[in-house]
Amino acid sequence: MARTSTTFTVDRTVPGLVVKIGDYPLHHGGVGAIRSLGRLGVPVYAITEDRFTPAAVSRYLHGRCVWPTTGREDPERLVEVLLRIGKRIGRPAVLIPTDEEAAVLIAEYADALGDRFLFPRTEAGLPRRLASKQGLHELCVEHGVPSPAAAFPQSQADIERFAAQARFPVVAKNREAFQRRRSPAVAGTTRISGPDQLVCLARDWGQRPGVILQEYLPREEAEDWIVHAYFDAESTALALFTGVKVRSWPPHAGMTACAYVVDNPELAELTAQFVKRIGFSGIVDLDWRYDRRDGEYKLLDFNPRMGAQFRLFENESGIDVVRAQHLDLTGRRVPEGEQRAGQRFVVENIDLPALLAYRRSGYTTPHAPRRATGTELAWLAADDLKPFFTMLARFVGPGARHLVQLRRASRRAREAAHSGAFRQARP
Repeated sequence: MARTSTTFTVDRTVPGLVVKIGDYPLHHGGVGAIRSLGRLGVPVYAITEDRFTPAAVSRYLHGRCVWPTTGREDPERLVEVLLRIGKRIGRPAVLIPTDEEAAVLIAEYADALGDRFLFPRTEAGLPRRLASKQGLHELCVEHGVPSPAAAFPQSQADIERFAAQARFPVVAKNREAFQRRRSPAVAGTTRISGPDQLVCLARDWGQRPGVILQEYLPREEAEDWIVHAYFDAESTALALFTGVKVRSWPPHAGMTACAYVVDNPELAELTAQFVKRIGFSGIVDLDWRYDRRDGEYKLLDFNPRMGAQFRLFENESGIDVVRAQHLDLTGRRVPEGEQRAGQRFVVENIDLPALLAYRRSGYTTPHAPRRATGTELAWLAADDLKPFFTMLARFVGPGARHLVQLRRASRRAREAAHSGAFRQARP
């Protein structure tokens, strides 16, 4: 993607630290954060699973902190290690969380981390509530923000009652941050076709299912939008961007594979007002779905941290959300500017299978431009080639296993649905 020269200067004495909790070495968002600040001369450190992740080999990484985590550790132990990392860095660093668990940990242990690190201060329990599917739904209801209808079963009996009354299909998601690491009920967003399939899948969810069962918004009647923004201590947007998601992997339910910057003032205002009312400060990544049936934007996910595709968005002054946070926390002005509409973001390793799947499905995105004005690749960058080739080397084996797991999960879902249909058909 062509970039204009920046019109601002950063405080290069204040480093950044990319914080992740969990085992997901192929994360292009972390690489994007390293490049974004590193290209400005800011020293960037990153927590990595090992020495050979794409993030660990970036030319813009000042120092790696090898610390494999699972998300199942005791939070106080996580804080203890973070403080040791801060001591090694030797000066206050801006924290950049790449997952919900890291964002929740930073907010809830802000007092302990505050002497070593710089980060937006927000209400301690708010990121956990936003990362929780149930907590987010309750906040939407409280503040009048449209969201899909949802149920939160507390037992197998609740699931059976829901199955007998609900309108299918529905979507199942893991309910809480950290819990998805410790004992996930579903591998990811899961579409459930009918009551028998739900009851069959729920047998593996235990006596207290950690899921949300959500209204399914038909993809032929919907369009997926994304909002990335940075809000200051007063919950005022210093940078706010809107775009439309064209493809994701797994299809219609997973990580963004291809997206475009598209101006959407209505959605920008809806986001800004909601964040102002709840009083959040920091970087956000929101998923909205436009429902053509009633003309409403419905909030699906509120990630209280940097989104993996944040490098899609940059304004005419060269500001993205990571740069906005660093400037704000170091006491510098965040330059304003229009977002670069028509820009495209492509995640090379997942967009090809997504493209094939979407062609078969017939899904279209009316608001996507017919032609991109420029393209940002998630992995390949002429000035930083090693992360791309490291991704390729690590992607082949796990990628093949992931595809096999998806195929098996799809087959199990079809078998469960078929089994239910057969039982209904028997005299």
